[in-house]
Amino acid sequence: MFDRRDFIAGSLTESSKVKLLVLEKCSGSISTSADMLVEAVKNGKKIMLAGNGGSAADSQHIATEFMIRLSHDLDRPAIAAIALTTDSSNLTAGGNDIGFENVIARSIEGIGCEGDVFICISTSGNSPNMLKAVERARTKNIKVVGFLGGTGGKLAEKCDVAIIVPTANTQRIQECHITIGHILCEITERELYG
Repeated sequence: MFDRRDFIAGSLTESSKVKLLVLEKCSGSISTSADMLVEAVKNGKKIMLAGNGGSAADSQHIATEFMIRLSHDLDRPAIAAIALTTDSSNLTAGGNDIGFENVIARSIEGIGCEGDVFICISTSGNSPNMLKAVERARTKNIKVVGFLGGTGGKLAEKCDVAIIVPTANTQRIQECHITIGHILCEITERELYG
């Protein structure tokens, strides 16, 4: 029989343990990513984000934190950030005309500039459209930070920095991706405007 209290306790305990593993195994890659973001913003460049499903929602969430602000004790200007997954006309026209696997790459082709940073969010690290987006970013000298999970998949070796959440549980990976996004946003805004 399903025990709700045990399930709640188990989920929260597992989430805490995975976050401690992120602390142990990913602190260096998080710090390196923060360096890239701070440098890009200092140089007037933008941050682009994309993912599929829940990761698309995470891209929108994190982009908003950069644009508006995360730390309410700071009065700072907007940090240029955009989720490439929010324009339904672009996504559906692209999916219909050039294939869904090419839509994010096409957006990077259109609005990405040398020196920008692309945060690619993929729990598996194997999403075909994210792989094509990263390849397109590389052709434009755009730095790529991968928010990944499990083994990191094919994207791990294609990113400038791969932050790989060390679990195969998609829920825990997504929870950590949002935490990592918050950390990167706070570091960026505090180092530049704190």
